[in-house]
Amino acid sequence: MSTPTDFECSSPAGARLGFDLARISGIAESIRVFGRRFTDRLFTPQELDYALAASGLCAERLAARFAAKEAVIKALQLSEAGVAFRDIEVVKQADGSCTIALHGKARRIADGLGVQRILVSLSHDGDCAGAVVQTFQNQE
Repeated sequence: MSTPTDFECSSPAGARLGFDLARISGIAESIRVFGRRFTDRLFTPQELDYALAASGLCAERLAARFAAKEAVIKALQLSEAGVAFRDIEVVKQADGSCTIALHGKARRIADGLGVQRILVSLSHDGDCAGAVVQTFQNQE
């Protein structure tokens, strides 16, 4: 009979993980109530252009991007850093995949942490959008 194994629950050295879910209906309601005041505060012009490019998918696309921004905040432990949501951008690539671009204070903090790479995966289904983010740092 084998003996139980203790598993390490922390991230491997140099890697951090973040995850978040967003309600699509909540994003749609905020867009309806607050309009551009809401979207311009959270999303870059490029993110808004992409979200508006497909009829009927705006809230889904923005909810997934909001979840990705929150996942980055969790992965890099930025919740108390005063980083603007627009400093974290989800960039749609020509092959359909997404990447994360950091700007301003988010970029400076990530550079200070030695972040070399950020991976992101987005999804939405029903009323839920989610994102998982993995960051890789120098191990110096």
